Amino acid sequence: MGDAKRAQTPATSSVLRSVAGAADDTAAELDRLIHERVRLGIVSALAVNASMSFNELKTMLGLTDGNLSVHARKLEEAGYVDCAKSFEGRTPRTEFSLTDSGRRALEAYLNHMEALIQAVRDR
Repeated sequence: MGDAKRAQTPATSSVLRSVAGAADDTAAELDRLIHERVRLGIVSALAVNASMSFNELKTMLGLTDGNLSVHARKLEEAGYVDCAKSFEGRTPRTEFSLTDSGRRALEAYLNHMEALIQAVRDR
């Protein structure tokens, strides 16, 4: 770590501070609800699938029942995800789908991330 610090010139330090400032400005605009890794995974999976069952999402994302439940509930409370419960015979089935609001939120999130990436590349 010391070598990396010594290798920085004043110009490099200035660029890093500038990029960090742009990153902070862009990050402040990010939807923190979607930005969390598990919720981003849920929303992204639902963006490319019309709907997914609880078990499909759990397997795809490698989550526990409790972890998926907590994150899906937060997305549902925000209006980003619809949750439909039914039965297949005697077995309960939970099906998730992305709402229009969730799709718009994901699109805005992706736009903000693209702006952040562009700010870094432009430096």
